Amino acid sequence: MNDERCVIPVIKSPRDYQAYRISSHDTNRLAIVFDPAIANFSLTFCVEIFDVGGKTPPNRHQLAIEMFFVLKGEGVANCDGKEVPICAGDSLLVPATGIHELRNTGSDRLYMLCIMIPNEDFAELIRSGIPAELDAEDLAVLRRAPMPLLVS
Repeated sequence: MNDERCVIPVIKSPRDYQAYRISSHDTNRLAIVFDPAIANFSLTFCVEIFDVGGKTPPNRHQLAIEMFFVLKGEGVANCDGKEVPICAGDSLLVPATGIHELRNTGSDRLYMLCIMIPNEDFAELIRSGIPAELDAEDLAVLRRAPMPLLVS
């Protein structure tokens, strides 16, 4: 007997993402793309959006690694006292127990993809926060944009 199952992928668009501020004084929003409830796996995948001057508080995770990819903007990442500038196209891997914080140092919003494995209650923390909206600027960044034509 063949036990192969057809698995239907979950497809979402930016309009489906649920955004939150973890607390009322936060200067960043997290838009959940996939979490354990959707993925049936212990991970959280979100888009983190930092207002101008926005930052995360210093934080750490006991078990989880956290990965970031900068979509747009510029900032500074600090992990265990090592500070590095980041900009579009950069990626960052934060090991478990690494004390880290991210700051937007640019003149526009900073957009980063964020993946945490295992979830370590990150999705639950985000969802326990204050619902927030994705505005037209956010949706424009998150939608597929055509690649610029390179002329040589």
